[in-house]
Amino acid sequence: MARLKEFYQAELAPKLRKDLGLKNVTEVPHIEKITLNMGLGEAVQNPKLLESAVEELGRITGQKAVVTRAKNSIAGFKLREGMPIGARVTLRRERAYEFLDRLINVALPRVRDFKGVSPKAFDGRGNYTLGIREQIIFPEIDLDKVAKVSGLNVTIVTTAESDEHGRALLTGFGMPFRK
Repeated sequence: MARLKEFYQAELAPKLRKDLGLKNVTEVPHIEKITLNMGLGEAVQNPKLLESAVEELGRITGQKAVVTRAKNSIAGFKLREGMPIGARVTLRRERAYEFLDRLINVALPRVRDFKGVSPKAFDGRGNYTLGIREQIIFPEIDLDKVAKVSGLNVTIVTTAESDEHGRALLTGFGMPFRK
């Protein structure tokens, strides 16, 4: 079992239930899924970038990435419907907790001049989205094999009813929010 999931079940869930004043065990918020999305607009001209992005996302998450395709044609960007323009991975259950553990304890501290993540990036329903500027902060990425440094979005979907409950959950896991 993932270290963070054991911590959640043993310590964090009972503490959250008490602190948030929840009556039922099933009301306690938990991680539903984590989605990583890497948009590569340059993949239209250079398809090799897309291959390396899929491989890098696979290395970071331990799960094969899916190529995302354009839904609409945009003439100004020389983009046609159905062209590959990005990659994404959805992590659930054990893999989600393992990834969150590595994100909080290994990857985020490696960011240059890191002061914490924004506490305002919640969506109103307890879900949190974090933008990462460089995929090279993950130790699984070999710097010599990186074709182009690119960013990615990490969305943490929780079962929380509100932003306050979502923030309490992520703070309990050790997410370093800015003051």
